[in-house]
Amino acid sequence: MTQSPPRTDDPAAVRRVALASLVGTTIEWYDFFIYASAAGLVFGQLFFTPLGPSAALLASFATIGVSFVARPLGGIIAGHLGDRLGRKGMLVATLLLMGLATVGVGLLPTYATIGVAAPILLVVLRLLQGLSAGGEWGGAALMAVEHAPPGRRGFFGTYPQIGVPIGLVLANLVFLVTSVSTTKEQFLSWGWRIPFLLSIVLVGVGFFVRARVEESPVFEALRVNRVRRSAPMVEVLRRHPRAVLVAIGLFVANNMIGYLLIAFITSYGTRVLGVSSSTMLAVGIVGAVVWGVAIVSSGIWSDRVGRRPVYLWGTIGLLVWSFPFFLLLDTASLPWMLLAVIGLGIGLGLTYGPQAAAYAELFPAPIRYSGASFAYSVGAVIGGGFAPLVAQALIGATGTSLSVSVYMVVVCLVTLAAVLALREGTAAEREAFVLGVER
Repeated sequence: MTQSPPRTDDPAAVRRVALASLVGTTIEWYDFFIYASAAGLVFGQLFFTPLGPSAALLASFATIGVSFVARPLGGIIAGHLGDRLGRKGMLVATLLLMGLATVGVGLLPTYATIGVAAPILLVVLRLLQGLSAGGEWGGAALMAVEHAPPGRRGFFGTYPQIGVPIGLVLANLVFLVTSVSTTKEQFLSWGWRIPFLLSIVLVGVGFFVRARVEESPVFEALRVNRVRRSAPMVEVLRRHPRAVLVAIGLFVANNMIGYLLIAFITSYGTRVLGVSSSTMLAVGIVGAVVWGVAIVSSGIWSDRVGRRPVYLWGTIGLLVWSFPFFLLLDTASLPWMLLAVIGLGIGLGLTYGPQAAAYAELFPAPIRYSGASFAYSVGAVIGGGFAPLVAQALIGATGTSLSVSVYMVVVCLVTLAAVLALREGTAAEREAFVLGVER
C-alpha cells in the first residue's frame, strides 16, 4: 500500500525548516553578492590591472557571469542527488562549498603579487560559487514548500526567497561599513577582504541551523514507497519539456533586472554619475529592503489568488518601470534614485515571491529537485549571468542608459510569454500536486 507524505503537525519543526531555509539562503547569497559588489568596486583594479580601467571593469563583470556557466551543472548534480538521496544533505553540502570558495577569494593574492595566476584562481573560485548556487536554491525552496501547512505554500516558499535581498543588504552593509572605516588606499589594499573572510562565521551558523532540520516529508514518502527515479534529470527533459521552458522563462526578467540592482548600479553610480560609493550602497540597501517586503507580500497574495496573477502584475510592473528607472537614476539626486529602486524592488518582489511554490507545482515530486534546480539555473544564465557586462557594454556603445532600458523591456517580454503559458489548477489541485500526486 502506497503511503502518502506525512503532514508536519509540529509547528516548531516547521518553523525550524523555514528558519534553516532563510538563514542558509541568506548566507549563500551574502557570499554570492559580496563578490558582485567587489567586482564593481575593486576587482578590475586588483586582478585585471594590465587591461586598463575600462577593459578591466568589463573583465571583472565577466567573472560574475562565469559563475552562471557552472550553475546548470550544479543544479543537475545537486538535483540528481537531492531526488535520489534527500533534500537535507544537499543543503548542507552547497552551503559549505559556497563558504569555502568565498573565504578563498578573501585570501587570494592579487595580480601585483602572483601575476596572471591571480585572475585564473579568481575565476576558479567563482566557478565553485556557481556550482554551489546552482544546487542551493532548489533544495531550500523545496524544503520550505514541502514542509508547509496546507494553503500556505506560497508564504512558506518566500523564506528562501527573502534570503536573497537579506543577503544583499548584509553584503552592502558590510561593504559600506568597511569602506567608510578605511581610507580609499586601505580599502583597495586589504579592506575589501573583510567581507569575504567574515563568511566563515556565517557559514558556521548556517551549518548548525541546517544540520538540525528534518528531511522533507515528501521525500520521506518517496523513499518509503520506493518511487525515486534512477535518472531524474533525463525524465525532466523527456517528459516535462514545457514545464522546464515555462520555469526558465518565469525567472529570466527577475534575474536580469535583479542583477542590475545587485551588481551594476553601484558601479554605474560611482563611475558615470559621480555619486559616492557609500551613497550607492545605501541606495542598493533600500532597494533590497523593498524587494524583501514585496517578496513576502506576494507569496501571501499568491496563496489567495494563485501564482499566475501575481507573476503577471509583477512582470508588467517591471516592464513599465524599465524606462522611468534609469531616467530617475540618471538625475544623481538621492530622492529620485531611491524612488527608482523602490519601484524596481516592488516589481522584483512580485516576480520572485511566488517562485518557490510555482516551481514545486510545475514538477512531480520524484523529479522536483532536478527540474526546479535546472530551470532556475538556466533562467539565471539567460537572464542575469552577464547582465552587468551587457549593460556596461550597451552604455559604452550607445552613450545612453536608455539602451539598458530597452534590454530590460526585451527580457520582460520573454517572462511575460512564460507567465501567459503558465497553467494553474485549483488550490486543491496545487496542494495535491505538491504532495506528489500528479494531476
